[in-house]
Amino acid sequence: MQHLDHDRLVFLALGESEADDGESTHLGTCALCRAEVASLQQVAGLGTETQGLADLPDPPEHIWQGIEAQVRAAEAGPLLTETRRHRVPEQADTTTAEAAPGAVAESTVTRLDPTRRSRRGRGWSRWAATAVTAAAAAAVGVVGTVSVLRPDDPTPTPKPVVVASAPLAAYGATPPTAKGDARVFQDGQLHLHVANLPSVAGYYEVWLINPTTMEMFSVGTLGGGPDALLPLPPNVDLKSYSVVDVSAERYDNNTDHSGDSLLRGSLTG
Repeated sequence: MQHLDHDRLVFLALGESEADDGESTHLGTCALCRAEVASLQQVAGLGTETQGLADLPDPPEHIWQGIEAQVRAAEAGPLLTETRRHRVPEQADTTTAEAAPGAVAESTVTRLDPTRRSRRGRGWSRWAATAVTAAAAAAVGVVGTVSVLRPDDPTPTPKPVVVASAPLAAYGATPPTAKGDARVFQDGQLHLHVANLPSVAGYYEVWLINPTTMEMFSVGTLGGGPDALLPLPPNVDLKSYSVVDVSAERYDNNTDHSGDSLLRGSLTG
């Protein structure tokens, strides 16, 4: 079974992109991908709970000792046994939060098991396993402190507020299977999800176009994955610059639009 790309699962877990029909079908039948999305959502939630808090006491020394122990374990070899790798978040023991910090961190890392990625053909390097272990242990330690101070004030993971959106369709001679969607978040960022773009000799660039004057400016470039999050100028007028355009560009030191548009769509909101 072909699993969803890890970077794509991250965007889905953060709520910065909606699953298309194929992805929804896959998630409905693949327990591994569903478990990974749930794991990423949990860790994102832990990080969110710490935002806006100030003047917290320093974490106890045993928290850092737990982090060091987890890092050493990651560097020494496989983090977990095969039995624990298959434990999905919905079946996790609800008393985990009352266990020792080291055990909590280990349980969290279990649900982010990097060796599972290896079994799917896109293994993580050892430094990535170490980084995930330390980050999860630190997040659990900090949130554990917060839960003592504020036990009755859980903070849900906020979803980004969308102020404008546009479906992107193939433009010109672009194959009709190419598609995408664009969403502008309230914090001034443009999220793009694209699929089936034709291969180009150069790179893909994102533009906002005024359809009345045909004036335009570049927002940024797409990387190698299907998703991109690009900052918009703080004073951009989306009512005027309402067309999102993805073009094929060459490495020719020419900053103007190439004239080769692949996708286009008009923002509404």
